[in-house]
Amino acid sequence: MLNLKNTSFSYAGREKIFDNIDLQIDTSLITAIAGRNGTGKTTLTRLIMGLVKAKAGTVELDGKIISDMPSYALAKYIGYVFQNPDHQLFASTVYEETAYAPSKLGMNTEQIKKNVSQALADTGLSTKQNFMPQTLSLGDKQRLSIASSLAAAPKLLILDEPTSGQDCRERTVLLRLMRKLNKEGIGIILVTHDMDILAEHGDNVVVLAVNSIAFNGTPRELFADTEKTTAFGLELPEAARISNEIGLGLCLTPRELYKKLTERRKSNDSK
Repeated sequence: MLNLKNTSFSYAGREKIFDNIDLQIDTSLITAIAGRNGTGKTTLTRLIMGLVKAKAGTVELDGKIISDMPSYALAKYIGYVFQNPDHQLFASTVYEETAYAPSKLGMNTEQIKKNVSQALADTGLSTKQNFMPQTLSLGDKQRLSIASSLAAAPKLLILDEPTSGQDCRERTVLLRLMRKLNKEGIGIILVTHDMDILAEHGDNVVVLAVNSIAFNGTPRELFADTEKTTAFGLELPEAARISNEIGLGLCLTPRELYKKLTERRKSNDSK
């Protein structure tokens, strides 16, 4: 479990973004973070990662207080992937980029090679280990950022708008990778504005409001209340909007919508 206890935070000279919040996240799941612009989605993930420090309260991971740890030390527990991968890629080759974190954590040469090899295989970059990161496509850069985190063997991976600016193929590859990693035991925190991604891939969702946690529950619980969803500044997923309009009840994904449409058609044919 990841726990924020009585946590407050504000940037210098500004009003509090979080005011004495409590939040518990099951790190065995994919948890999506959503909310209006300015409610602190990215700030929340940076608090967790130690890139900014809480003014009050603590952040704990599996009972261990991590809020006082320097961000570099947290790399062995939590991986962080920025929205813009160019903000964190600096090495001359894909291999060197991936090897940086485990080398700084003091792993021996054999362990580094093993971790890097596995991370590149997981992200589909094994054949590009000698490429310059700056020459990669946006999707490859994003997966390289993930590989760099995976090589440190973290328990939790934070992805900040990872599909932003990607085409359909790259987006699909990344989302499949995210689900694969979660099934292999890595917790995922996903910051996203895309309600279709949230509905299809999120096991749980945390909605932020000004200074507070507005909602913490499943996507189905969230989107079942259209008025609440709208009040939070969120849109319904496309499948939910269509299923509501045609009287099928709540469908979160295209697959679920297709299934209910097929069932309705068979029911009508049998009459």
